[in-house]
Order: sequence, then C-alpha cells, then structure tokens
Amino acid sequence: MKSLYLNAGGFNSIFNNLKESLSGELTIENNEYNLVVNSKLARGTIKGVSFEKELLSMEFDLFFNDDVSLSIEAHHAAPIYFAYCDKGVLQHSFGSNGERQVLKAQQSGVLNNSTAINSVLHFESHKKIQFSLIGVPTNTSNELVDVDFTKQLKKMFSNTTGQYFYTGTQHAKITEKLEELKAIPQKGMVRSILKKTILKSILAQEIELHSYNYLKTFDPIVNLATRQINEIKKLSQINIYETIHALGFSAKGYLPRVFKEKYHISIGHKGYNQKLAS
Repeated sequence: MKSLYLNAGGFNSIFNNLKESLSGELTIENNEYNLVVNSKLARGTIKGVSFEKELLSMEFDLFFNDDVSLSIEAHHAAPIYFAYCDKGVLQHSFGSNGERQVLKAQQSGVLNNSTAINSVLHFESHKKIQFSLIGVPTNTSNELVDVDFTKQLKKMFSNTTGQYFYTGTQHAKITEKLEELKAIPQKGMVRSILKKTILKSILAQEIELHSYNYLKTFDPIVNLATRQINEIKKLSQINIYETIHALGFSAKGYLPRVFKEKYHISIGHKGYNQKLAS
C-alpha cells in the first residue's frame, strides 16, 4: 500500500504536488495542465483546466502497480466535487479508516467535505481507473465567486455532519457532455470558451437533477390535489411557492414547470392558494 498526500492550494500547486508524488512530467499550455506518468508506481495521464476561482476540471486515466490511497488535505472552503467514473472502481472515505463509498463505472457522485478530516481516494492495484472531477469553489470571500449561487449549492449538497457523499447512476445527457468535453478539437481561446461552456452546462444539469429529486419532499402535499375538494381546502393556508423558495431554490421558472409536468398544477405566487381555497 502506497499513501500519497495532496495539500490544499491553488490548481498549480495541486498538479505540482501530483507530479512529485507520481514522478510524472508536467506540461502547461493555455491554462491546460497535462501530467504524464510512467513510473514504478503508476502510468497514465492526469489532465486539468481551471477557470480562475469559478470552476475546475480534472480527468484521470491511470493504472497503478500498487494499492494507493490519496489523502486530500481538508479545508473549510474546499470545492464541491462532482465525480464521474468511466472505467474501474473509485473508492472514497472520510479519513483513512472511514467507511468506504464506492463509485463504479457509469456512476456519478457528489462530494462536499467541510470538516477537518481529510477526504481519501483509494485505488486498487493492477486495475485501470478512468474518472473525471468537476470542482466548484466555495470560498465566498473571493470576489469572483457568486455568493448566492455558492450558498445554494452548499445547502443542496450538505448534511449535519459536514461530510456529504452521494452516488447514483450517471445521467445520459451528462455523459454526452463529458464526451464533448474530451473531444473538443479547437485550440487557444475558442477551446477555453467551449470547455467552460460545457462545464457550466454539466453543472446546470446536476443542479436541475438534484432539484427534481428534492421535489419528492412535496409529494404528500401535492397528491392531496387528487382527493375530495373538502380535503384540499384544509391546505388553503399553505403557499407551496413560498415553501419551495424557503428551501433555497432560486430558479423560479424551473420548479413551476416540473410541478406542471408532473402534477398538472400551475404554481404562482398567489394563484395556487387561490385555487385551493376556491
């Protein structure tokens, strides 16, 4: 077992740290990082791009000759990571001895760690692993960070322990976008703009998908609309639009559309309550 440590820091520090740990060769061109590894420990590539403090992306294609654990230094403003496994098995734990969560091929995951305990990635010996990471910075003191958006993300992907990890099946649309990201033929500024656009599109898809899952919270309320009218009137004082907004959803157009498609009910600031009371 080989244990590696990744210190918290800027994107450049992360790649230089990986270069030293894996004995690789690093090249940087137009803010794109390419680390080629061919050592006793591992072989393969790690690619990445960072858009200042807005967004970062990393692609791992590695084959390890030994079991390896990569401990990522904890930080109170660590990015929220969206992970996508293409091949092999990616294991994660909070702390080296923590319970291991498994991300298999064609699965995606979300990681948010705001505690002082390191996040640890585990790689199995003699098994190829391919996965991608998209990171969204959470340091709201930085002037380039959208504070409201960041707070919404942290609220959506968090729990009371400060150690949030979610796994699920990778959505087909996101898989398509990831393939587009890897296949961009353009160079220079055009390439950079396309990468940033695709990454933001993937992030928007993730938020929409997880927002939709949150609607299950309201199923017991909304399903009452199919009952007798005298039972529905009991909810006349509940403003569902305000309830949703209080939970941190700021996309006013998206949630009403989902309610209309799923329940055939139109939600407005006042209209929904008026219908219940009529």
